[in-house]
Amino acid sequence: MNRIHNFSAGPSALPLPVLEQAAAEFVDFRGHGSSLLEMSHRGKVYDDVHNECVADLSTLLGLGDDHVVFFMGGGARTQFALVPTNLRAAGTAGFITTGHWATGACSEARKLGSVTELWTSAEHGHDRTPGPSDVAIPQDLAYLHYTSNNTIYGTQTAQPPLTGDVPLVCDMSSDILSAPVDVARYGLIYAGAQKNLGPAGVTLLILRKDLLARSGEGLPGMWSYSKVAGKNSMLNTPPVYAIYLVGLVAKHMLATGGASGAQQRNARKAAMLYGAIDADDFYAGHAQPGSRSTMNVTFRTPSADLDAAFAAAATKEGLSGLKGHRVVGGLRASIYNSVLESSVEALVSFMKEFSRTRG
Repeated sequence: MNRIHNFSAGPSALPLPVLEQAAAEFVDFRGHGSSLLEMSHRGKVYDDVHNECVADLSTLLGLGDDHVVFFMGGGARTQFALVPTNLRAAGTAGFITTGHWATGACSEARKLGSVTELWTSAEHGHDRTPGPSDVAIPQDLAYLHYTSNNTIYGTQTAQPPLTGDVPLVCDMSSDILSAPVDVARYGLIYAGAQKNLGPAGVTLLILRKDLLARSGEGLPGMWSYSKVAGKNSMLNTPPVYAIYLVGLVAKHMLATGGASGAQQRNARKAAMLYGAIDADDFYAGHAQPGSRSTMNVTFRTPSADLDAAFAAAATKEGLSGLKGHRVVGGLRASIYNSVLESSVEALVSFMKEFSRTRG
């Protein structure tokens, strides 16, 4: 087996034990004589897979009875439209825009009704995030939306905004379960699976139950949080295999220390990588130190040509996915939950050698 060091921003690395179990169960799923891909989503076999996944995610997130877990398709970008469709009613939605995806969510919501942008890092090149008390939040907002981690710019909001009675909505696509989260503070969390949870093709939603009433009866069924959650994500055929893989990842996390264990490993990986950047004038990080992401580390060499040479040479050494996003260029190492500490050690070693020979 020739496994690379995978620093892809998404779809990203998955735990090897999960891939091996999925491979072993692919053709004959647990002795039932067919693949899970060939089974009815209404049958008991898939029903058990689905409900175990929901239960394990609820355990990992420390959910109580106030929130409901469900799945939808279309990725997080679909939620940019579905959040205002379901939660805004006649009110105004507030946004904190700290990067490309947060700006996209704000733009989509603006097409559907009233929006106010309360804080943005655009004038600083999206190199920082606000503190919990840095944003004045009107209490008549329908909700406040922010993006917890910014994959392109490598910033992360350390503490959620203080919203009072305004429901807090968060796109956690790129850092969900990278550390414990106090779900009680949120009205809605949504996350595309392909960073920390599983493969592309399914989006996790965690919604405070009282907000289900905001999904009006006039909404098309597949757009309605109330209707999809009310049918346990099976208003139509869900992405069964993607949910199965999310369930395997959840079980793997439970067996390896849960969100707290992931937080400890992620902190060590980030410290190694930022330490290498800070120790060498050849490299410059993009994010301000107080806003640095533990998931996506963005940095540059002294020139665009050297950035390209770095990415190409790294790929030849089995260090994949280090080219920066096309929006900003540079370099980016995505070190999600499933990226091993040994991979980060290999990257740091490569960085030192590249600086020595090309600096």
